[in-house]
Amino acid sequence: MKKHIALVPGDGIGVDIVAEAVKVLDRVQKKFGHEFTYSTYLAGGCAIDATGKPLPEETLKGCKESDSIILGSVGGPKWDKLPSDIRPEKALLGLRGEFGLFCNLRPAIIYKQLSAACPLKPEIVGEGLDIMVVRELTGGIYFGERGRDENSAYDTMSYTVAEIERIVRKGFEIAQKRTKKLCSVDKANILNSSQLWREVVERLAFEYPDVALSHLYVDNAAMQLVRNPRQFDVIVTGNMFGDILSDEASQITGSIGMLPSASLREDSFGMYEPIHGSAPDIAGKDIANPIATILSVGMMLRYTFGLIEEADAVEEAVSKVLDASYRTADIFTEGMKRVGTKEMGSLIAQAL
Repeated sequence: MKKHIALVPGDGIGVDIVAEAVKVLDRVQKKFGHEFTYSTYLAGGCAIDATGKPLPEETLKGCKESDSIILGSVGGPKWDKLPSDIRPEKALLGLRGEFGLFCNLRPAIIYKQLSAACPLKPEIVGEGLDIMVVRELTGGIYFGERGRDENSAYDTMSYTVAEIERIVRKGFEIAQKRTKKLCSVDKANILNSSQLWREVVERLAFEYPDVALSHLYVDNAAMQLVRNPRQFDVIVTGNMFGDILSDEASQITGSIGMLPSASLREDSFGMYEPIHGSAPDIAGKDIANPIATILSVGMMLRYTFGLIEEADAVEEAVSKVLDASYRTADIFTEGMKRVGTKEMGSLIAQAL
């Protein structure tokens, strides 16, 4: 298989972790006989510095000519005082909107090797945790009408029936392939948009009689995630709620540095990125955890390229390295072998 991949390292540790993802991809293509080529593009704060725009036309053009996108991270304190229309985060929203990446998959998995890093009691998480958050990504409050003056500001949460239907169907379809449990999260006791959301979910549920559907208000869902996370398998929710709940779920797993994500459109095209931020304070110091980005590569192989064996191999390689007690700083505990960003990437590539 021949595929061309757009690399968008972005800011901070993005450059460090994307380099390790490429290292693993190079090992995959050698082992399985594929041909992956890459082009690197600017986005975020680095793009503002170089071009004055968070998402240059060259980047959009290059990504459109690619088969998939690997994104590092964008933003940092350096650009915090810029006007909202040219902040680094505009690059992220721009890529999602331009490519119609409406479906964000965020798995939260506790690896047995890292169970001690989970902040919850062992009797609460049991032998492990595997939750898939299916987040709507191109609608809701992040894309709604907004404005401000000297005395007030507003952001609008808006959803259409079509936007809700397509993400909820993804949730049901993923639940069918797992344990056939789907929890829809909204705020239907207060918000009109959530009331519409729940109506659409309940109507679609008749098309998926094999899936057990439940509803939770977002505040209760946040509480239940720390009270009894094992009750969840697949969670489907809107843009802002999904952003918050998936970050909460990431901390239950022990480190935000372990969680990948996939952002997909109607076809198989996708953008793959870790859910953590740019961490500019540790950029270039060889201490960032590249595992979330490497696992994002595994998701790319699975969801965009349809390479299931290769995706399984990447995930197994990560598990092997953790079994061998290698840890980056964020997941390091007494008695483990501490390694840097580059060594962790090399170890995972070698484990393939």
